[in-house]
Amino acid sequence: MFTYLDPAVRERLVDEGKLIRVDREGNTLAPEERTGGQAISILGPIPLPLQNGERDVTVDWFACVRNTELSKVEELAAQLREQHTQQLFANLATSMAVNCVLLIGDSSGWSNPLVRVHSSCLTGDVFGSQRCECGPQLHLAIDTIADDREGGMVIYMSGHEGRGIGLWAKAATYLLQDAGENTYQANRSLGLPDDSRDFSDAATLIRHFYGSGPFRLLTNNPKKIQDLAEHGLTDVTPIKHVIGVTDANRRYLEAKKGWGHKIDPEDIS
Repeated sequence: MFTYLDPAVRERLVDEGKLIRVDREGNTLAPEERTGGQAISILGPIPLPLQNGERDVTVDWFACVRNTELSKVEELAAQLREQHTQQLFANLATSMAVNCVLLIGDSSGWSNPLVRVHSSCLTGDVFGSQRCECGPQLHLAIDTIADDREGGMVIYMSGHEGRGIGLWAKAATYLLQDAGENTYQANRSLGLPDDSRDFSDAATLIRHFYGSGPFRLLTNNPKKIQDLAEHGLTDVTPIKHVIGVTDANRRYLEAKKGWGHKIDPEDIS
């Protein structure tokens, strides 16, 4: 199930219900039930007090990873143990995109929760870059959900850097943008899609933690709604999520608006 963890620790977490697997529909699987690698393993809940700007918010954190990715590290983990090369265990992380779910509020009473599916952005979320609005969007989502009557969840997609092209290629697109191209033109210059993100895992996690009922999605991106609908989540109400507009990212936001994001001219004027 997850041999990267010591087997004794794994068994204890399974017995405590803190390490589970779910199928692509979000249904919980028996510990040894086989699915051909199409399952997602989930660790949690882990109480996580956050300092979100000037505000403290406590969430339940779940770490989530595809079993197909876990299988890639199992053989390497065994080899490293045999070689006693502990310093190389960092190599195990290279094949694993560990997504996160932050549950905010009491999920037992949800009937139309707020959801934010947030794509990872190291430069914006961590460094505070103003070339995009990702960091402010993440912080606002946490605050908005915490203030909402029902609450909801943030799903943080770690494999989505640069709309799915990765951090290295994203750095190259920044250089192309500085030479005059917009964010989508830069992707095309590298021979990459405008947006290559896969939201199927997000759909699975929404089904597992909530179900397929109505929910409100904090997004300006109609593609995200369309992709979730393709995985059976069709009762979605989009909620505009514009924040963090600066002189440094206004051209970037104009490009997103031109690509189809639901952003009004007054939002970025």
